[in-house]
Amino acid sequence: MKTSRPQRLLFWFARPFYGSEQGYWRPVLVCFLAASTIWLLNALNKTYTTRISYPVEWVYDAARYVPVQELPPEVAVNVTGRGWKLLRKNIMPDVRPAEVRLTRLPRQRYVLSSALRPALQNAMDGLQLNYLLSDTLWIEFDRLVRRRVPLTLSRAADGSALPYAAQFEPASISFEGPASIVNALASPYPVHLPQAPAGSSSGSISVPIGGPERVKINVRDVRVRLRPRPVVTVPVWTTPELRDFPVQRRFRLQPATVQVQLQSFPEDTAALDLQRLRVALYFGQLIGPDSVLTPMLVETPEQARGARIITSQVKVSMVRE
Repeated sequence: MKTSRPQRLLFWFARPFYGSEQGYWRPVLVCFLAASTIWLLNALNKTYTTRISYPVEWVYDAARYVPVQELPPEVAVNVTGRGWKLLRKNIMPDVRPAEVRLTRLPRQRYVLSSALRPALQNAMDGLQLNYLLSDTLWIEFDRLVRRRVPLTLSRAADGSALPYAAQFEPASISFEGPASIVNALASPYPVHLPQAPAGSSSGSISVPIGGPERVKINVRDVRVRLRPRPVVTVPVWTTPELRDFPVQRRFRLQPATVQVQLQSFPEDTAALDLQRLRVALYFGQLIGPDSVLTPMLVETPEQARGARIITSQVKVSMVRE
């Protein structure tokens, strides 16, 4: 069977090693290692031009200002240098970063490459900076402020208040961060209860405190003790709306008004907007000139925690003309 040319070349190269004693391989391996080392040393002594990412240390008055967005830890540059220097930059963790000082805060919104070049060149030991790949680095700073706010329970998913009050420990928390973010936080700050809180033996639960990014909070969670809230029942009489009834006909309602019971927390009773209470009768339930319809609750005031129609039926009669 004829062998292919690649197979013959491989056999020719491996033939001197076939059947050799074990001691034969040691000098062969040493020769390969020596050749590889010499080749690597020659390669590292050459000069290269390449793109790298160089670390940057931003120097500013951290007691007065804070970045609104994370500052870039590195900048992309094009450099020229020997292979030794480029290798050291990639594998050594103690590379000296370029110190960039920011003095016009918080008005300064960007840093030009012309301002970065001196700091980069001073920090690069043995590397020649050719140019930066980006002409401008965008930054955003704000005044560093601290603000303490009280706590409150957040509303339910539908926007309504929860049927219990809460006692917090601590009663207030402190936020530290950019003024534009911290000053916009709600006061009192809403605390979101878990979907199914697990009560402790003391009757309180631990709830984590969430917050916006770039803002520090002095506590990670608070203890919450829940107490049922009293509810006030308010009776209201309202005229039901006629939905889908023919406009050319007139109808008589008995009774003309229906009674609805609204429930609210005591502090919300005075703010109940009774104009938002709407009850309707639908023409689709009418089965004759005289029918008894069931009033339907359409809308309730925002402050109401519950609503129930007391007048369960309304007689609707067509007025004959």
